Order: sequence, then structure tokens, then C-alpha cells
Amino acid sequence: MTASRSTGEPAAGEPDRPRACCRARGRVRPSVVLSGDGCEDEYGSEFFWSADRIASENVMLRTDADLAALYMPFDALLFFADAGNGDLFALVPGVRRPDVFLWDHETDSRTWVAPRLATYLE
Repeated sequence: MTASRSTGEPAAGEPDRPRACCRARGRVRPSVVLSGDGCEDEYGSEFFWSADRIASENVMLRTDADLAALYMPFDALLFFADAGNGDLFALVPGVRRPDVFLWDHETDSRTWVAPRLATYLE
């Protein structure tokens, strides 16, 4: 499901499938994450983006000239979710390290938040 950035509603022609059902007993169902549909919490906030959004956000972050002038390069990071305040969660796929980091958009800092994606998703 691809959501409109402005309304959060499904894009034209997309089925309206609720993604809040991806949680089971307080944990994320791995099949939902791997499906590429993304996942949202009980308040409707995405805590794991859809595959389409992961691709588009990462391309935008790497190609925007204004962002390149403000921040350190994002090339090593694979962003997969946002904190709802402009900060983004990322993995570092080019390194044999499964940790999850939080990029702070105000300070450009990258802070360790979880030892692996599964822990982040709990």
C-alpha cells in the first residue's frame, strides 16, 4: 500500500488495507515487514515504511542538493522509518552490524537505538 504523504490515505487505485493489524501480542509479524507493505502503530503512525516509501525516501535523501549542503552524506544509511518529528531510523547495510540508528535532523547526529531490527520492532 502506498500512502499519500499529505493525507496518509492510500494512493489512487491502491486497496485500503489497514496496516495496524501487523502487530500480534505486542510484536510485529515478520511476514508483514517482509511483505513490503509497511506497518503502523495503534495511532496510525508508521513505524516501518512500505518498500516503496523506503526506496523513494532514500533516493530523495541522497539526491537533494539542499540536504547535501546541510548534512553529512547519507550513503551508508538505509532509512526505514521516521520518529514523527523529522528524525529517521536507519540500518547500516554495508557493514556487518545489524544495529538500528536514529538520525537527528536538527543536529545531524546518528545515535544507536537497538542492537538489531527485531529489537526495534518489539
